[in-house]
Amino acid sequence: MLTGTTAVGIWAGLQSLLQGASFTDLTHSFHPGQPHFPAFPNEVREALFDVEKGDGFTAHRYSIVGQWGTHVDPPSHFIRGGRTLDQIPVEEMILPLVILDITDRVSGNPDATPVLKDVQDWESRNGAIPEGAFVALRTGWSRRWPDPEAMANRDAEGLSHTPGWSQEVLAFLIEQRSVAAVGHEQTDTDPGLATSMQDFSLETYVLAQNRWQIELLANLDGLPEAGAVVVATWAKPLGGSGFPARVFAIS
Repeated sequence: MLTGTTAVGIWAGLQSLLQGASFTDLTHSFHPGQPHFPAFPNEVREALFDVEKGDGFTAHRYSIVGQWGTHVDPPSHFIRGGRTLDQIPVEEMILPLVILDITDRVSGNPDATPVLKDVQDWESRNGAIPEGAFVALRTGWSRRWPDPEAMANRDAEGLSHTPGWSQEVLAFLIEQRSVAAVGHEQTDTDPGLATSMQDFSLETYVLAQNRWQIELLANLDGLPEAGAVVVATWAKPLGGSGFPARVFAIS
């Protein structure tokens, strides 16, 4: 148990550390009609009580799938016996933030994915990616939010052209650098051309390695590629397979 002196010391130290730091909200506000996985129903929101209509308080009932808006996917989302949301410890919710930036490549080719040289170049500038890091893929795709058609970016044949991760990069990050989690701005881990064919092998790989991920991140623009911290939190449903998350960076 913390003594009063110890507790004050921790808070004082944290205040000193955070003085002058920048806080960036990496979370979209969720709402009915937003972009989402096409097989999922839309959000339904109902005001059970409303102070604007004379009630003593306001209370909403939300009907949403767990994978809604900026959200967390735990291993159990795809993997039998995988960790559920309540089994991910809070120690994993504050992590060093690494940003891999392929925004320029995506601007010329929406199907772009990261390559191993992107990681090698990052490490040549910053040193080895730290163990237990959260690696976010910056693509600029969140600028399309909240337009569902712009986010899906489908062609005349119905194929989605969106960026995503690559197997070689994910394997390196997880197997060679032992990162704790990954995140991205688009709807899926896999690029759109893969998900259009119902291929979710990259997401399956991440979750099968007992990692978790955050989808539909916002506001990655302007953050440093190294040196920041990410805080990712979510509700704690027993056995939960996904939930909207609140994610922010401190830099």
